[in-house]
Amino acid sequence: MNKKQKKVLFRIIIAAVLVLILENIPVEGYLRFALYLIPYLVIGYDILKKAVKGILNKQVFDENFLMAVATVGAIALGDYKEGTAVMLFYQIGELFQSYAVGKSRRNISDLMDIRPDYANIDQNGQLTKVDPDEVPVGSIIIVQPGEKIPLDGVITEGTSTLNTSALTGESLPRTAAAGMEVISGCINESGVLHIRTTKEFGESTASKILDMVENASSKKSKSENFISKFARVYTPVVCYSALALAVLPPVVRMLFLGVDPQWGEWVYRALTFLVISCPCALVISIPLSFFAGIGGASREGVLIKGSNYLEVLSQTDVVVFDKTGTLTEGVFEVTGIHHTKEEEAKILEYAALAESYSTHPISKSLQKAYGRVIDQSRVEDVQEISGNGVIAKVDGRTIAAGNAKLMDRIGVEYISCHHVGTIVHIAVDGSYAGHIVISDKIKPTSKEAIAALKKNGIKKNVMLTGDMKNVGEQVAAELSMDEVYSELLPGDKVSKVEELLQQKDEKEKLAFVGDGINDAPVLSRADIGIAMGALGSDAAIEAADVVLMDDDPLKIAKAIKIAKKCMRIVYENIYFAIGIKVACLALGALGIANMWVAIFADVGVMVIAVLNAIRALMVKKL
Repeated sequence: MNKKQKKVLFRIIIAAVLVLILENIPVEGYLRFALYLIPYLVIGYDILKKAVKGILNKQVFDENFLMAVATVGAIALGDYKEGTAVMLFYQIGELFQSYAVGKSRRNISDLMDIRPDYANIDQNGQLTKVDPDEVPVGSIIIVQPGEKIPLDGVITEGTSTLNTSALTGESLPRTAAAGMEVISGCINESGVLHIRTTKEFGESTASKILDMVENASSKKSKSENFISKFARVYTPVVCYSALALAVLPPVVRMLFLGVDPQWGEWVYRALTFLVISCPCALVISIPLSFFAGIGGASREGVLIKGSNYLEVLSQTDVVVFDKTGTLTEGVFEVTGIHHTKEEEAKILEYAALAESYSTHPISKSLQKAYGRVIDQSRVEDVQEISGNGVIAKVDGRTIAAGNAKLMDRIGVEYISCHHVGTIVHIAVDGSYAGHIVISDKIKPTSKEAIAALKKNGIKKNVMLTGDMKNVGEQVAAELSMDEVYSELLPGDKVSKVEELLQQKDEKEKLAFVGDGINDAPVLSRADIGIAMGALGSDAAIEAADVVLMDDDPLKIAKAIKIAKKCMRIVYENIYFAIGIKVACLALGALGIANMWVAIFADVGVMVIAVLNAIRALMVKKL
């Protein structure tokens, strides 16, 4: 508990003890009134103060006003114990609510710990701490064990393990070494790292995450907006209804029936009506449910930019995936070498050397598979033929490395490959030597992710890719996708999503998951856009409504599960609170429900609703 909560708890205990003592002291009249006023003011002075401020600011109809009128009225009627008890239990309910908000805030506060306080730079052989805002792009910063990485960058020197739990929700440390990209907010656990910064502090991952979370509460869902509007209309209506209940029946009894008006009885009923009508359970628990849902998701490495997106996510029925970098690693690797006369190792060596001057991803994958330092002095007369491949002399031998078009161009008969992937054919001195298969690996959790989505009620999983048809179909079959569309340009993806949006029912929502800069238009066009945050482009992250911090597609199913659970809790609280209040309001108006029933209808319902809302923080495994 924080200081404020402890202070409220202390006041609750003091007021409760004083009430118990007073119940056992035989005093009457003004002395009893004066003595009961002590615990009443101890527990309720802040509520009375807020009510007066609301009246002065012309914002009369809120829960503080309802509590003040109801309790002051009860005390004026001589029901000292009931009036004090209403205020006492109301404060108990407020304490529960404060604790629940604090619990969900702590989850987001844990995320806030990623904010770096300083960056170390080397000045004349000494480490100097500077504000991360002052570090320009391209600077070398030094991160020591136990420190947060303050800016995104590339490791130039050192090896270490990184704690990424605040960003990704994963507890396992990650190994980092020279040449690897690292993002701000990670904690360096072991070795000293020298990092060349690639982004300014304002554009770094940590800053963007914090900005997303801080702005999340400003984007309200339809349910939250409904409750806010409902409370603005509902509170004045019940106040005037209570006034009518206090005045009209006695006047009718006195003027038309000629009997005792029983003013005290009807005023007591009106005060009971006011206590019951307080909309605290709805006004507090609904935003708290969304806040807890966003907090629980952030703890799992899923950043949801607002409760409106949480609501849309819960209604998702169709999920459309980009392939490369989303369902696959986005890293091309040599997966097979099929040779004729030359040995496998020799084919790979020739291909890597011939392609050594190219920056194409295929060339890089060949060099990576070769695994040795490339001696470019062995290579000469390099001729790169766009859309075909490369012809070069390696160790005096003519090497042609490229696709089937290149083989046709130089008049070499080639052997077609039955494996799916990019095929690099190799010819040595005009004679076919074999081919190398290069393909993009499917992420380890992709298949499980699709199965989890189906389990969570997703009706259709669709994959879009710019790859050739046979590649797209093989990946789709392996992952059990419902539909696949291949050989698409970025503009075609937008058109295809437009088409899928028209095909679905009006109430169904479509989510698009992507990572590249070319996915940004599609992420914006979908009902809800989900971006891969760790490797995804800045444009994709900016355009998305949900960001997965560790690029794990399994987190999509977890995000949808959290959203559905959160919305289920929201509707449970709405139906429960309104149902109990309507029943108790009717009983209060008929004189069947007394002030103690009113306390349950207000504080009891609020506590139950708040405790139910806290459940949104708890995320079970898929």
